[in-house]
This record gives sequence, structure tokens and C-alpha cells, in this order.
Amino acid sequence: MISFPKPDDLPDSQRIVITGIGLTSPNGNTLGDFRESLLTGKSGVQDYEIRYFGKTIAGICDFDVRRHQTRKDARRGTRAGSVGCYCANEAILDSGIDWENTDSSRVGIYIGVTEHGNVETESEIHEIRGFDYDTKVWSHHHNPRTVANNPAGEIALNLSITGPHYTIGAACAAGNAGLIQGLQMLRLKECDLALAGGVSESIHTFGIFAGFASQGALASHQDPTKASRPFDKNRNGIVVSEGGCIYTLERLEDAKARSARIYGEIVGYAINTDATDFVLPNPERQAQCINMALNRACLNAEDIDIVSTHATGTGMGDALECDAIRRVFGKSTKTHINNAKSFIGHTMGAAGALELAGNLVAFEDKVVHPTINLDDLDPECELPGLVKNEPREIETIDYILNNSFGMLGINSATVIRKM
Repeated sequence: MISFPKPDDLPDSQRIVITGIGLTSPNGNTLGDFRESLLTGKSGVQDYEIRYFGKTIAGICDFDVRRHQTRKDARRGTRAGSVGCYCANEAILDSGIDWENTDSSRVGIYIGVTEHGNVETESEIHEIRGFDYDTKVWSHHHNPRTVANNPAGEIALNLSITGPHYTIGAACAAGNAGLIQGLQMLRLKECDLALAGGVSESIHTFGIFAGFASQGALASHQDPTKASRPFDKNRNGIVVSEGGCIYTLERLEDAKARSARIYGEIVGYAINTDATDFVLPNPERQAQCINMALNRACLNAEDIDIVSTHATGTGMGDALECDAIRRVFGKSTKTHINNAKSFIGHTMGAAGALELAGNLVAFEDKVVHPTINLDDLDPECELPGLVKNEPREIETIDYILNNSFGMLGINSATVIRKM
């Protein structure tokens, strides 16, 4: 492997820290509420119905769209754009940055998405169906709503940001990918402040429910709050959810200069590819990705206190990720393992960023949130250090590793250090 300098040996201009968090999840619209839900076992999954597909379950957000958008802008834009605008504004407020005196041309926006445009196209086809498919009634807003950069672009418009903006299409690894992109652009001095993370509007497209159902991978349960059950022997698929999480990232020298509160430092990261299947994960490549992130951080597996897993509740996916985790952490006696999807379902492009946020507070309260709905552990998912159903308090938490993997074999991992 390539050798990297220890994070402490880097100049402060190359060390990237998290100074603000804005989020909306199915069980909380602030970091505090989200964290409380993770510690008290509160699920955000509920009954849901969508045209053509019918009744199902989903993780649904209830943030106040009008808090940061006008009615006109919300109607002209997309649900993903509204999620992004809410999270970006909340992150800036949380960071304490003097926004009025910030040079907007030096702010970069890097937003991970699983997919974009399906919701708007499905809606337009549904609309023209009532007019005998006459495309003359097709909305003139459709093109700007469906371009791939839309969620990042709506944030730029909302906040009058004139620096670079784009989305990163990385399937369900996109939240981590957004963070990694923001870090890299700060190190290259392409921006001085990065708004980075991921968003998802996936529950508003019937196609994603139909697609997972056709794969036999859509979760069902008579109690929606118990439907998302990673690692459990009776898991039966994914709960589709919406959500978002955006961070303000800064160089350590800039954060110090304004005496900013720092949630943590990104000290390791990696992205690689399975190149073996459209859908089925490759545990060898996943383990390699984790080891690459550890290597960049100059850490051993035993240094990691919490591993936030990607596990989505599918039979093969969970078991194969557990295989990868055992390859890396099988001998570690101090690593604790958890999963946030058991509370909120799979927020797709937002998952990596949102699930990391749920663990960051552990640096302060020293509590590892559990994986819930784990009633009958699948032997193939047995992991040392798996935190089941109840939170676990531990003496010290210094490092968190965050896994996010996606279709077409994209893998990502980030390592965050307590400051």
C-alpha cells in the first residue's frame, strides 16, 4: 500500500474538519433530535402509499420546507432540492460562520445522490396521462428539475453561492463520496468552505419500490417500525427512505482562526470498486476499501472504536458486509459495531452522511447507539462488538469508521477522529 503522512504531521492547511451539521431524517430534523431517537429506539419508518405501486412502508421526513425556501422556489424546484436547501442552511447556522461576510465565490457545494430526475419524469408522465399523453402540457420546469446537478444547484441559488457546485452520483456510497470530494477540494484550495454530504428524495418515485420488489429485496412487516432489521435472521429487504445531511467542512487553520467548534477531523477515506456484479457485493473489495481508509489514516483496526455499517437488511448484502468486517476487525477487542438503517431505513444517497452524523456525538457522550430490531441474530452476521438493541456506554471514543457501499460495486469508507 501507499504510505501516507500521519495526520498530525500535516500542516493545518491540509487537515480538514467538520464544523457544522444540518440534517433531516425520518426520526429527527436536528442533530440533537436524531441522536436522541437513536439512543431511545425511536424508528422513523411508517406506512406509505405511492401511485401505481400502492401500499408499502417508508422513512418519511417532516422538516419545515418554508423555513429556508419561499413557496415559489419550493414549487419550482424538487424535493431533493428542498432537502438540500434545508440541510445546507441548518449546517451554516450550526457552524457559527459569519455568512454575511463570507466570500460566496470561495464556497463549494458537493452533494452525493443515488439518482436524480426519476421523480420529476414519473410525475410528468402521470400528468400527461390525463391529457391523452399530449406533451404540450409537459412542464417547462422539467429540464432544470432533472439535470444531475439540480440538488447542488438549488442550494447555490438559495444561498447565492457563486463557487463550484455539482452532485456526485455514487449510488448508496454517495454521502461518503460528497464528504471526500469536499475534503479534496479544500486541500486543493479550490474553495475555502465546503458544503458536503448527500440527499435523497427516493420515496417519491414508485420505480424504486417496484424495482426492489422485483428483486425480492423490498422489506415488509405488519409493524412498519420493525421492518428494517439488518443482521436479523428474519430480515426481508430494504426500507426505502428519504433524508439528507450536509456538513460544513473547513481547513483546520481556518476553523482555529475563528475559534469554531469542531465535531471531528476526517483523517482517512477510500473509494474502490468491486467490478464483479451489478448488485451483489464483493467482501474482498469491501475489506480492501476499509483497509485503504485505515492506511490513509495511519491506523490499525484496533484503533477504531465504532464501525457504522452500511447493512441494508437484505439477505446477501448484510452477510457479505459482515464477512468484510470480520476480515478487518475479527481480532479487534475494542471495536463496537452499529447500524442506523434499523431506525430510519435506507436513505440512499444521504445514507453515508446521515449515518455518520448519528455517531459523531459519541465523541462527547461516549455512548454507542445500537442496531434495533435485532431479535434473532443471523449466525452469518455474527460480529464481535455488535451493539444490539440497547445503547452501550464505553470509556473512550476516539475514531469512527463509516461504511457506505452501492450498486455497480462502488465502496466507500471514511475515518473521523475526535479533536
